[in-house]
Amino acid sequence: MPSAPPPPGPVPRSPVYAPHGAVATSQPLAAAAGLAVLRRGGTAVDAAVATAVALTVLQPTSTDIGADLFAIVWDGSRLHGLNASGRAPAALTRDAVLAATGGRPVPASGAHGGAQATDPYGVLPARGWLPVTVPGAPAGWRDLHARFGALPFADLFADAIAYAERGFPVSPRVAAAWARAAAAYAGLTGPEFAEWARVFTVDGRRAPRAGQWWRNPDAARTLRRIADTGAADLYAGDLAARLDAFARRTGGLLTAADLAAHAGEWVDPVAVDYRGHRVWELPPNGQGLAALIALGILDGLELSGLPAGERLHRQIEAVKLGFADAHAYVADPAHRPVPVDALLDPGYLAARRELVGERAGTPPAGEPARGGTVYLCTADADGLMVSLIQSNYQAFGSFVVLPGAGFGLQNRGAGFSLDPAHPNVVAPGKRPFHTIIPGFLTRGGEPVGPFGVMGGHMQPQGHVQLLCATLDDGLEPQAALGVPRWYWHAGREVAVEPEWAGAAVAPLRRRGHAVRVAGDRELFGAGQAIWRLPGGGYVAGSEPRADGLAVGW
Repeated sequence: MPSAPPPPGPVPRSPVYAPHGAVATSQPLAAAAGLAVLRRGGTAVDAAVATAVALTVLQPTSTDIGADLFAIVWDGSRLHGLNASGRAPAALTRDAVLAATGGRPVPASGAHGGAQATDPYGVLPARGWLPVTVPGAPAGWRDLHARFGALPFADLFADAIAYAERGFPVSPRVAAAWARAAAAYAGLTGPEFAEWARVFTVDGRRAPRAGQWWRNPDAARTLRRIADTGAADLYAGDLAARLDAFARRTGGLLTAADLAAHAGEWVDPVAVDYRGHRVWELPPNGQGLAALIALGILDGLELSGLPAGERLHRQIEAVKLGFADAHAYVADPAHRPVPVDALLDPGYLAARRELVGERAGTPPAGEPARGGTVYLCTADADGLMVSLIQSNYQAFGSFVVLPGAGFGLQNRGAGFSLDPAHPNVVAPGKRPFHTIIPGFLTRGGEPVGPFGVMGGHMQPQGHVQLLCATLDDGLEPQAALGVPRWYWHAGREVAVEPEWAGAAVAPLRRRGHAVRVAGDRELFGAGQAIWRLPGGGYVAGSEPRADGLAVGW
């Protein structure tokens, strides 16, 4: 039997029940754009693409035209995965990074949240041209639509273009993130950064405030080009040539040849069992393995009915073990094989489970047998469902904006390691360790639905906490998303939301955790979920810590 629900989260909301279809994401106008497509007869993929494109305009802090994308699609009978992440420029080598940084790369403070978080060799700079990899999102929109779309591709851009051209009032959480990004931008110099202030500030310094009208006509023109050419203009047309020329002028490594070489990859999702369900993630180069390893460990441990401190202790320790393995092994499998099957083997998970003791630990990676982000989910009346995540990485990514084009480039290369022996070491044409991971849940071969939680290093542990709330506590998606969260980054330090203070802080401290009660809700991520109802239709929820909305019809 499920245990008593945890204390209520920050902002209780009601779930959305819908007979025909649903859309859930972190910005209300973007959710409405996807719903409009569903109501016009579009598929869940059409709705997902329309929502994703709209988010590049409505929430540019987290995603943009220059972002990357991953998706999982249930087609009515099976799952398909799309890895639309971009690769490093051909000129991005470890030696090139060391030469550009004077041989003194950025210390690994853990701020990036990738495999390099404890890398003694340092990391790539987070801003500027060095961390820029090929943007994969527009090609991902095209690839998803080509396989599962019904409406004309260009029609899916209508709302995004209208908001970019005519403007819209900025939503509150986006405005807050925008203001923090503007403060970070103030310390940047160099010609590659100049356009950001012109496009993304009100007066060259200040971000738009909540409710303030904002427009981006340059982005509207760029989106029209992408819509009309099926994204070809970005990879082999005028936009590609302009990016090439801009990089040459301002010290970038990205070239037209790098853009032309880009291709997404259809992959098979991977899974573990948890409480009679199958939890699905995409294989590397994303960090979904961290969530699967943690859940595979927890599946052999009892959580229901436990006191809050013991319950959270077990979750935290399992997540630490998942991250230890993900940070040691996850990389681009095209450059070095990743032992996915071995890491998810029941025997290996059982051995790792034995390391969950009574005290907080700092576990090393195991030895398996060898062989700034937005999330959205959609579902339609025919049973097609989509789990999609799209990201700049950090807020506004690299802060590099192509003049006259209205969009910035992500900084995913900051996820590379500079350790020459690490599987994730930076290399030409290589995809970096990615934090963004869409999830999907099934039971007995039938779909339950898509889910995801944004927030860098928070994402796998957000997946774990959402699924524990769903499958251990029996909560519907909106209630599960509202459960107070904890966040672990390194060592024995763990942050918890204020609602856990009375029930969990003292017991966790007695077990050796260094607990901090954190009022900053953004630290704990933001997610959405849509579950299929047994009698037909859907129930959907959207993150109470963000501006988001779940809508249905």
